Amino acid sequence: MAAANQDSSRPHNTRAIMTFLREHAPFSSMDDNHLAHFAEHATLRFYADGDEVISPDDGVVKRFYIVKQGRIRGERHNEKEDRTDTTFEISQGECFPLAALIGERPTRTLHRASGDTFCLSIEQDAFITLFSESDPFRDFCLRGVSSLLDQVNQRIQSSAMASIGSSNTLDTPLERYALRNPIVCSPDLPVRKAVARMHDNSVGSIIVTDDNRHPAGIFTLRDLRTMIAEEKGPLDTPIRQVMTKDPCCLPSHADAFEAAMLMAEHHFAHLCVVDDENRLIGVVSERDLFALQRVDLVNLARTIGTATHLRTLISLRTDVSRLVDAMLAHGADSGQVVKIITTLNDVTVRRVLELNIKKNDPGVPFTWLTFGSEGRQEQTLLTDQDNGILFQTPEGMTEDQVREKLLPFAQTVNQELAECGFTLCKGNIMASNPKLCLSDREWDDWFIRFIDASTPQNLVYSSIFLDMRAVFGPTEPLHRLLDKVLSRIRKNALFQKMLAGNAFQRKPPLTMFRNFRYVSDGNKHALDLKRQGLAPFVESVRVFALANGVESANTLERMDELAKKGIFDPKDANAWKEGYSLIQAIRMRSHQEMLNRGEELTNYINPDDLNPLDRRILRESFRQAQRLQQKLEVTYQL
Repeated sequence: MAAANQDSSRPHNTRAIMTFLREHAPFSSMDDNHLAHFAEHATLRFYADGDEVISPDDGVVKRFYIVKQGRIRGERHNEKEDRTDTTFEISQGECFPLAALIGERPTRTLHRASGDTFCLSIEQDAFITLFSESDPFRDFCLRGVSSLLDQVNQRIQSSAMASIGSSNTLDTPLERYALRNPIVCSPDLPVRKAVARMHDNSVGSIIVTDDNRHPAGIFTLRDLRTMIAEEKGPLDTPIRQVMTKDPCCLPSHADAFEAAMLMAEHHFAHLCVVDDENRLIGVVSERDLFALQRVDLVNLARTIGTATHLRTLISLRTDVSRLVDAMLAHGADSGQVVKIITTLNDVTVRRVLELNIKKNDPGVPFTWLTFGSEGRQEQTLLTDQDNGILFQTPEGMTEDQVREKLLPFAQTVNQELAECGFTLCKGNIMASNPKLCLSDREWDDWFIRFIDASTPQNLVYSSIFLDMRAVFGPTEPLHRLLDKVLSRIRKNALFQKMLAGNAFQRKPPLTMFRNFRYVSDGNKHALDLKRQGLAPFVESVRVFALANGVESANTLERMDELAKKGIFDPKDANAWKEGYSLIQAIRMRSHQEMLNRGEELTNYINPDDLNPLDRRILRESFRQAQRLQQKLEVTYQL
């Protein structure tokens, strides 16, 4: 109430400016006293279409601006081609020129009014006061759109947190969790003495190390039960004969998320924490990861991975949605959550395959491939099947004879995966399709034709088949195949250019004037966050990755690799990763809200339903996709 009285005592003009500021980040997170300071020192200026607002020729920047109405266009001279390029457009509620003001230098970009424009501005002294006194304002000035991403994630977390309560986040380094001075023994110690040592120290595992303290194995109470139940030997057996060899290790700077994903995927409950020279410094157990124990990622993965009936797997799919909510509450970002969903999907697919092999083993080894978003480890709760089979033809059999055994098996698996919530692919990109159940030789021939004949259909296929992964079975045949495919693409400039041209058609949904361009399939005022938002990033990054020999299929990992190789500027790569992650975060939150309302999941959102911060973030993210496509356009001269 005091704040309201204080507000009403301020001049009308100050109140009006404060009301405007509250609608836009970072001001929406700032204290009223700081907003009042801005409003009381602000000047409102009008700029006609084409007027210069600030120029590099003006010298060191002395004012901070926010667009109140209209748009500001950034222009830079391209000396190589002797032309002026528009580098950005900013609209209502956006600020400029932060980097120049903080760096106490002239702006490098000419800022020009695009249409009739009004800007609020404050002088450097008032800016410095806000910068030193307001944490949200300083954070925004230093980190720009990254701080907006934090705000989106915080809001997702706070809504999900309501039912869970706070805990450690998934980004916490393992050194904070790791049990120091873990119980260790030499490889020759008898099991009896090792178990006594575990009992004396009230621990469930003992690490077997060599003379240099490098982990050689791990022995747990579960191993002891198995040893006794299966009569693997007397308790005087040296522990090296019954330990689990080469235990999973992570460096101390790795985070809790990485540990949880490994535990979830491989069904173990302990991992070793090592230093840079692979010396043991600690052990992390499933229980130690308190935040993760609360959301039960590892337990859910284990339950799926050991289910004995299809009906159990079907019932567990609803738990995945609850887990996503919980993970968001515990601070997982969108990249982490899609990897969690993908990991649980992988575990489900593997279990369906294992159950079917037990019932009706086709008798031929095979690798189950997954394509598209599952291949990129980027699945959300809305997903269909894109899969295939790679096999090596056994001696004495023809490829068609192998297919005769594998296709009925694949048909059953595809149907059962559909019952688990992975809808059948409308385009029949499934392992039960004879054209996608191929030997290593046939896949190789298929890719040769695919790359040499750049037909429109092959370019459509590129967004599916050039992002693939092995989910089950031997991985080496796929690595050999991928090596050949990447080598051919690197040498084929025409195919790269065709891929780039195809990716360039995936335009982000922004008009020339930074309004949203809605989908044209009957959904008025709807944006398709997958096709219009994520695809421009995914398709463009794929072209650069394949052209530069990056084997990873994950979009964020591809961007990291391209930055390491010097293909992407690291700052650009970070901006593009953030833009991609923001769209994914808004898409996932939309899916969770649809589930809560009992609606069918779609990728459509109406931007009018979003708050001003999310609308602004979406615009900024789409603008980053446009910048990435500009790089594609220049690189391939499209």
